[in-house]
Amino acid sequence: MEIPYIVTPRKDTGLFNSKIAIWLFLASEVMLFGGFFSAYIFLRLGADYPWPERALPVLPGLINTFVLIGSSVTVVFAWAALKMRQWGKFQLFMGITIICSVVFMVLKGIEYNVKLHHQAVRLNDYSVVEGHLGYKLKDGVHVEHGQKPNDGDFELNHHGKKIEENLIEFEASEITFNTVRYHKDWVEEMMARAAEKNATITLASTLELSDGKSPVKFEAGTVLDVSLLDSIRKAHLAARANNSDLRTDNLREQWKKAKAANPGKRDWEFAENVVIDQAAIADKLLPEQASIPFKVEPPVAFHFRPRDIQEAAESGALRDGTALKGKMLESPMVFHYVDAIDFRHLAMKAEEKGIDPEVAIENSMLLKENPVLKEAWDWHKGEIAKLEEKLLKDYGTHKDESGNEVADRVPTDTERYRIGWQDFVAKADGVGRGEEKIGIKEQFMGPDYEGREHEHTFPSHIVIPREEIQFASKFAPAWNTYYAIYFTMTGLHGLHVIGGALVLAYYLFCGKKMYLSNPEWLANRVEIGGLFWHFVDLVWIFLFPILYLM
Repeated sequence: MEIPYIVTPRKDTGLFNSKIAIWLFLASEVMLFGGFFSAYIFLRLGADYPWPERALPVLPGLINTFVLIGSSVTVVFAWAALKMRQWGKFQLFMGITIICSVVFMVLKGIEYNVKLHHQAVRLNDYSVVEGHLGYKLKDGVHVEHGQKPNDGDFELNHHGKKIEENLIEFEASEITFNTVRYHKDWVEEMMARAAEKNATITLASTLELSDGKSPVKFEAGTVLDVSLLDSIRKAHLAARANNSDLRTDNLREQWKKAKAANPGKRDWEFAENVVIDQAAIADKLLPEQASIPFKVEPPVAFHFRPRDIQEAAESGALRDGTALKGKMLESPMVFHYVDAIDFRHLAMKAEEKGIDPEVAIENSMLLKENPVLKEAWDWHKGEIAKLEEKLLKDYGTHKDESGNEVADRVPTDTERYRIGWQDFVAKADGVGRGEEKIGIKEQFMGPDYEGREHEHTFPSHIVIPREEIQFASKFAPAWNTYYAIYFTMTGLHGLHVIGGALVLAYYLFCGKKMYLSNPEWLANRVEIGGLFWHFVDLVWIFLFPILYLM
C-alpha cells in the first residue's frame, strides 16, 4: 500500500507528512534549548562567584558561526538543484554542507581539547591560578623553567603515561582492600609502584574461607596479586550467598511458627518478635571476609589523584573503599607555566567583609610567596591606572547622589583584578595592555609556551602547597557552573550537528535510487533535513554571543 501525502500536500494543512513531523519536532527542540537558555540567564544573574567573561577563544567560535551560516546556504542550493533535477549540482552543494559540518566539529574538538588540558586551582583565599602543570621527574625532582628533560627522565605510571604534579602522595605501610569493590587499575598501579621501589605487598594474616564446597586457605605473606583478590572475593561472595540463604530459610521458619502461635492476629501485631534463630544456624554459617589487609614492607609512597582519595595525616580512603595507613607526604601542585591569575573572587569576598580588595590581594599567598607574580601584579596595576586615565579622558565624569565627581566609565572587575595570558605577553613584549601581538595558532590553541619560553613570558615553576588548595580541576564541567553549562549546551548542539550531517550524508551517498524513482520525494526529504539544519545554525547563533562574547 502506498503511503499518502509523501509528495503532494494534505488539503487540510497544505503540508506533506514529513514537513508536519519536522515542525512538531522543531517545536520540542525550541522548548529544550529555550529551557537551557533560560536556565543560563538565571544562573548567571544569581551566580555567587564572578561569572567568567570572554573566557573562550573568539576566533574559532566566529569561524564556526560563518561555517554554519555557509552550510545553511549550501543546503538550500542542494535542495534547489534537486527541484531543477540537477543531480551533479546537488552532489556539489550537499558535499560542501557535509564538509562544513566536519570543519565545525574539528574546531570544536580542538577547543574542547585545549580546555581539558589546562589546569585551574582555587586557593583558600579565593585566588585563582590557571595554567599548565609540570610532570614529575624521577626521584621527586621538579621540572624547572627552561629545563628540557629527556623522556626517560620522567616518572611514569603503570600505563606508561607521565604523571602530572598534582597528585596526593601517601606513604602507606598497610593497605586494606574492600573485598567486593576494589578497583583493578589501582591495585595494578600499587603493585607496579611497589616493584619499582623494591618493596613487597603481602597478606597480613592467614585467611580461612570456604566456597560452600570445600575450605579455601590463603596464607599470610602471600604477595598481592589481582588473581589473589579475585579468589578471595569469589570465596567471600559464595559464603555470603550461603549465609544469606540460611538466614532467609530460618526467618521463614520463624514466621511459620509465629503465625501458628498467634492465630487470628495480623502479621504486624507480632512481627517485632520474629527474629532469626542465630544458634540454630551458627554451625552452618561460612566465614565471610569483608576486607583484606596487606602489609607494605618497606612503606611506599603511592600517588593518587585528589578526587580519588580522602586523606588525613595518618590515613587515607580511596573511592573504592580501600583504606590506607601510614603518613601523608607533601603533595604540592606545581605549575610549570602560569597563564592567568584571577583575583576577582578574592576581591568579591573582601568587599563582603568590608576589606579593601587591593589590600586583600597584596596579602594573598600568591603575591607573598611568588616574586614573579608580584612583579606581574605591580605591572598590571600600572596598566589599569593608564586605562582609568584613558576612560576618564574619553568619557568624562558626572556627579553621583552625594554630589561627588565620579567617572562615567571605569575598568570592569575582569580588567581590574585578572591578569590573563595576553597580559603576560604584553608585559614580556614591553607594550601596553591590549597591544600584544597574538598569532593565529595562539588564537586557537591558547598560550604558546615553548615559542615564548626564551622571553620568560609566563611565570614558571609555581609551587602551591596542598593545604592552600580549596578546589582544583581542569577547565571541565566540575570547575564551575559556567563550564558545566558550556559543555552541556555546546555538546548537545554538537550532537545535533553530527545527527543532521549523518542524515544529509545519507541523502548524498544513498539517495541516487530514490532520485531516479521519485526525485520529488528526495527533494522533500532534503527540504526537511535543511529545516533541521537551519535550526541547528540558529541555535549556534544564540550560543556564540552568550558564551563567547558576553
